[in-house]
Amino acid sequence: MNDHEDALNRTAAELRGNILTMIHTAGSGHPGSALSSADLFTVLYWDELNIDPANPRWPDRDRLLLSKGHACPVLYASLAMKGYFGLEHLGRLRQIDGILQGHPDMNKTPGVDYTTGSLGHGLSIGLGMALAARLDERMYRTYVVIGSGELQEGLVWEAVMASAKWRLDNLCAIVDFNGLQLDGRNDDVMPLGDVAAKWRAFDWHVIECDGHDLAAIREAFAEARQTSDSPSVVIARTTKGKGVSFMEDEVGWHGRVPDDEQFRQAMAEITGATDALSLIH
Repeated sequence: MNDHEDALNRTAAELRGNILTMIHTAGSGHPGSALSSADLFTVLYWDELNIDPANPRWPDRDRLLLSKGHACPVLYASLAMKGYFGLEHLGRLRQIDGILQGHPDMNKTPGVDYTTGSLGHGLSIGLGMALAARLDERMYRTYVVIGSGELQEGLVWEAVMASAKWRLDNLCAIVDFNGLQLDGRNDDVMPLGDVAAKWRAFDWHVIECDGHDLAAIREAFAEARQTSDSPSVVIARTTKGKGVSFMEDEVGWHGRVPDDEQFRQAMAEITGATDALSLIH
């Protein structure tokens, strides 16, 4: 492991610690889906995205949309750790006078590119941004993070069709495929079948990877950047609640808050010390 990969691993652990601390402090939130996408966000914000935290509305910045908006703690922790706003704000998740809403709000939170939360809408918004980049002759890329359960929404597939029609090679969808949703396993609620084959049938460039292997994620994004004449989708196989033994692959941790003892155990597993991430005040 080189120095950069070692730094990414440390960042991923810190990100998970902040996610748990935010949710425990707030007494509400969605730990399972935030933790499953933590490695994806680590690579996005610390390796992939062309962004400037000092200038959140920079016209040439890459865009990132968290379509599965309930997983917003992973986005908020990433933005705070990158310097878009102070870490102290992480202690006010879902507070009425805070800047961190229960779903991402571009009008309240620096670094949020669009307000999301109603499942299925993110990719349509993303394709609009990708089209705008082409029309305005700008070089920014647009990334849209989608949950596996969200693929049951018909609007997603309308956006998939339109993106392929316009050959939006500046658009990258990222499926956080943890196989679970609020009501159970995807295959029990509404089977998705061969997801990779479906995206290929719509003329997307499909890249599959282990969503917890940082090197594999980096390679997937590099391949997407090098793809021309078609949009790309990274289907990242992940584990809901990744990093906390009693949360992993457990549907009950979709929107559940750890009690004090569970929080201490989870932080010890992620950081190796319960006070290693005393970032929230």
